[in-house]
Amino acid sequence: MNLILQGLNPDPTTLARVAALTHARSIVSINANAMRCEGFSYTGELRAQIEAEAYAAQLDATFIDAGRKLSDFKLVAMDMDSTLITIECIDEIADMQGLKPQVAEITEAAMRGEIEFRESLIRRVALLKGLEAGALQKVYDERLQLSLGAQKMLNAVQFAGLKTLLVSGGFTFFTDRMKTRLGLDYTHSNVLEIESGKLTGKVIGGIVDADEKQRTVERICIEMGIETSEAIVMGDGANDLKMMHIAGLSVAFRAKPVVRAQANVALNFVGLDGILNLFS
Repeated sequence: MNLILQGLNPDPTTLARVAALTHARSIVSINANAMRCEGFSYTGELRAQIEAEAYAAQLDATFIDAGRKLSDFKLVAMDMDSTLITIECIDEIADMQGLKPQVAEITEAAMRGEIEFRESLIRRVALLKGLEAGALQKVYDERLQLSLGAQKMLNAVQFAGLKTLLVSGGFTFFTDRMKTRLGLDYTHSNVLEIESGKLTGKVIGGIVDADEKQRTVERICIEMGIETSEAIVMGDGANDLKMMHIAGLSVAFRAKPVVRAQANVALNFVGLDGILNLFS
């Protein structure tokens, strides 16, 4: 078992102090922001101590089997909203209607797992009825930004030959554009119904909820001829947990507590490119 400690411009003294708690045989500098501790006695008590100390120091601490390589994986599957990108698209669309607080409240409850995702999406989309469809392009142009480290992470995994899947409870208007912009291999998301240039407050076809996200990852793995254990799956909300559970490596990014607690990797402070430091 290795321990990777990393942060955004971390204080080297703090990094070294937390690393020293492991009494590791070897502490290796990965780069200016990350180090790897090798050859220590792993216990649950040590893990709890390290994770608490690291979190207090705004460091991400990841315990991972020694020798894991990016080449062990063939697919990276990602949630979109608040994972690959910084916003919740539906909240920003609602802002065009002056309804962002009401929609955001439902979004947050769903991401925490307090409301079933399917119900929450139907309720939120219904509030958008009558909105000019041009608002979607306005959100894309003015508000959608990639999460910290997303481009660097994608460049690295694509260069390494991994396929990429964007599977989202959001909308095809955005995932289609992200697929083209980022050169993604697969996308799957919800379709907003538009009539006479306005949103009807409904989605077309089935809803991409937690079960559908899991089925999508499984389907793409079958198409690729790989096991789900060869997939890295990233997410932030409760509706991502089912697809994360079947992955070979699950990554919680800026995630809700319920997701952080169940993921193999929790990136609370560094960018998405932090996953690259985990592999030897």
